[in-house]
Amino acid sequence: MSNLKNPEQNDLWVSWDEYHRAIELLALKVHESGLQFDHILCLARGGLRIGDVFSRLFKLPLSVLSVSSYRGSAGQEQGQIQIGGSIASVEKSLSGRVLLVDDLVDSGVTFREVQPWLRRHHPEITEMKSAVIWVKSVSVVVPDFYLQYLEGSPWIHQPFEIYDTLSIQELAAQE
Repeated sequence: MSNLKNPEQNDLWVSWDEYHRAIELLALKVHESGLQFDHILCLARGGLRIGDVFSRLFKLPLSVLSVSSYRGSAGQEQGQIQIGGSIASVEKSLSGRVLLVDDLVDSGVTFREVQPWLRRHHPEITEMKSAVIWVKSVSVVVPDFYLQYLEGSPWIHQPFEIYDTLSIQELAAQE
């Protein structure tokens, strides 16, 4: 994956094409492991696109858990983690072998908090693995599968972040 870097800020800039290809390459890594799963569980919001693609490729049900730790006008201020009270799914229960997906592991706090929460609330889970596109070296958790290991803690500018600062009125004015 060839990402564009902003030399002034050392941030990582990712285009839509790069983002979609990264999801596909991550799916191939999971597939090549030979591991089998019963459910894909994505962490919303960052894991929604990944969960959707994985669910379609692996032909597995998709479940969604809302988690939030970033706030602020551009979504770049990390705060206390909030875990949704329930999992959205068409399945009756989250059980068996679960693949937990998200876009990245930044500090690792989200994964560190979510995994025990899942085990407490869904004791029917027999195995849990995790997959992300990016993992930062500052993380306290390293997922089972990842595509890129990033030194330090660069901000990753994902293509959908334009909607964090764009209002519906501004979008309407563009038409």
